[in-house]
Amino acid sequence: MTRISRLNRDQVQPSSVAIYDRTLRDRGNVPNMFRTMAHRPEIFETIIAHMDAVLNNGTLSKALKELVIVRTSQCNRTPYCLASHTAISKRLGWTDTQLEALKDAAPSPEFTDAEKAAIHLAEVMTLYPHGYTETDFQHLRSFYSEGEVIELMAAIGLFNYFNRFNDVLEMEPTQPASAEELALAGVV
Repeated sequence: MTRISRLNRDQVQPSSVAIYDRTLRDRGNVPNMFRTMAHRPEIFETIIAHMDAVLNNGTLSKALKELVIVRTSQCNRTPYCLASHTAISKRLGWTDTQLEALKDAAPSPEFTDAEKAAIHLAEVMTLYPHGYTETDFQHLRSFYSEGEVIELMAAIGLFNYFNRFNDVLEMEPTQPASAEELALAGVV
């Protein structure tokens, strides 16, 4: 049983319909989390824009951002985000072996030193942010510009928010949209 209902297209505010449809076209579904957030259109509409800004802009690859998102979600043990972002990571080229190796990335040959620095940032920022040392930061900066550090931190921070939101609501993984829902959004 869901703790908060998920709104369908015909239940969202008129201001949200275009964003709902675009999300459906882009992803093939509207994630349960966003359908829940649609109870507050100002949150639904701006969180979609914020997520797009974090994940689809900047100089870092989407693949690297997804890697730190998966590690963040592993650290938080969030099944909802892990289901979605593990699948996205695989589509972007990460292997099952690499995704499993995230749990002990430091000694793993599966990642570059730059990737390991980003993974370490995700772990520390998620589990004990006051423990990120100046040495850690200087090591991170040896691979990434200031703007790229912000990109990494924004992705990690956003998914710490999403993880907690979904964990409290005991959110189930999103299922593909129905043919009727896709047709309403102009996808088919």
